[in-house]
Amino acid sequence: METLKYSIIKDPQQYKKYCKILEELIIRDEKEITDEVELLTLLIEKWDNEHSTCNDSGPVELIKVLMEENDLKAKDLADILNLSKGTISKILNYHKGLSKETIRNLAEYFKINQEALNRPYK
Repeated sequence: METLKYSIIKDPQQYKKYCKILEELIIRDEKEITDEVELLTLLIEKWDNEHSTCNDSGPVELIKVLMEENDLKAKDLADILNLSKGTISKILNYHKGLSKETIRNLAEYFKINQEALNRPYK
């Protein structure tokens, strides 16, 4: 019996491995690997849906997670968004809300849907 090339994702290491493989396949952009790309996409989406805590997080928590995942500090975010460090500090400490422009820029930079950031929070 032949072993499967891919299986249901069971841990974060396997998730990262599959994401890397998917990225490489997409870059190659070959017609004969379409089924493989679709299968990996399904497996990754399944893991994301079952393990994502971002859906429960407010926009500020999401920003903090994205900053940590991308090894960014508040000053880096200030440069990316063309905002002062003080403004970033106010946003991250819930003293200032997110403007439409900031939401657009964050969504574009982190490649996420704007709706994830355009939600009510405390």
